Amino acid sequence: MPKTQAMTTICCEVASTGLKPLSANQAFTGKKVKTAAYRKYENHLLRTLPDRIIPAGLLVLRALVRYSSKLSDLDNALKPFIDVLQKRYGFNDNKIYKLEIFKEIVAKGKEEIVFELVPYTGESPTWHSNAPEPSTS
Repeated sequence: MPKTQAMTTICCEVASTGLKPLSANQAFTGKKVKTAAYRKYENHLLRTLPDRIIPAGLLVLRALVRYSSKLSDLDNALKPFIDVLQKRYGFNDNKIYKLEIFKEIVAKGKEEIVFELVPYTGESPTWHSNAPEPSTS
């Protein structure tokens, strides 16, 4: 949409992309190679995350992502973190049906992710009844 065109839709109305969601696995070509920073992050979490028994069935991931920069994108922390969680706790991340993710700004050196994995009870979002029907194309 051109910047000069007036917005005619209220920002808080439910909207649909009308397009199948793009997987992170489909976003890039070629083989994904872990960086040294990713390997260090993964190894640290695999060694230091506490032992947990993950509930069977579908899951909710609740997380508080603590960044020291307001410029940090909340979603950038999720994919590598979830991939390490599934490796550490031996579950398939396709069992995560709901994310409750929050961002908090903290002092430098206090960055972290605080999280829990709990059973998903199947509740739909409260706005779900206003969602458009899936397109037939």
